[in-house]
Amino acid sequence: MFKLFKKKTEIERLQEQYKKLMQESHKLSTINRSKSDDKFAEADAIAKQIEALQAK
Repeated sequence: MFKLFKKKTEIERLQEQYKKLMQESHKLSTINRSKSDDKFAEADAIAKQIEALQAK
């Protein structure tokens, strides 16, 4: 209940977005490999952003 009013940090928001993109990439890997690679590239860019924020 206490998390109800807690705002997410930027890192938490990026981690959720990363997880979502990785799931989409995995689903697309059996259907369309090029789209899967695009989603994976987006997820990789987000991972680099997360690492940069954690390094601060």
